[in-house]
Amino acid sequence: MGERSTSTSGAGGLFLASLLFAAVSATALRFELESGFTKCISEDIKLHEVAVGKYSLASLSDDVPLPDSHRVSVKVTSPYGNSIHYADQVDSGNFAFTSNEAGDYLACFSAHDQKPPVRMAVEFEWRTGFAAKDWTGVANKGQIEAMELELKKLEDVVKSIHDEMFYLREREEQMQDMNRSTNSRMAWLSFLSLSVCLSVAGLQLWHLKKFFEKKKLL
Repeated sequence: MGERSTSTSGAGGLFLASLLFAAVSATALRFELESGFTKCISEDIKLHEVAVGKYSLASLSDDVPLPDSHRVSVKVTSPYGNSIHYADQVDSGNFAFTSNEAGDYLACFSAHDQKPPVRMAVEFEWRTGFAAKDWTGVANKGQIEAMELELKKLEDVVKSIHDEMFYLREREEQMQDMNRSTNSRMAWLSFLSLSVCLSVAGLQLWHLKKFFEKKKLL
């Protein structure tokens, strides 16, 4: 296929439609693609960010069905040119990846040259970051009930840990009170023991003095 490209300056080359959004963004658009041309969409994606894309061909007129000859080739590349996704001659598809490079990722749509040239409509949605999460899949009753059950389990675990922490704190306070009481009793016991020892020593001295006086040694 002799492939041609559109250009915003009017010269032959690749037509680049660049759309730069914030890290959490959703790009949903519809554009026309002529056979033999290529159009690219650019998305600025941060490192380790999730991105999902969905594309499909649509009829230019609601009254006319999509011809079987209408097909596109799609290639998604990283900022350093690494291939992320490729599909050849399809009418719809999707892709998903987690970025290993930070920068502008390109999604390029090309149509084979046809005689006479034909035009086709491309619907493309590119979501990144928070917008890339499938919240509609989460919001069904069964999953919500399962989530409620898991949250209840987590609540019980947290309550158990909370109660255990308070129990350990109470045990620690009880141990501290016991230590203070034991130290206080040991102090009184030591004072009593010292008093008894001093009293016994005093009585012994008094007894020796009386003994020596009786023997007239003093």
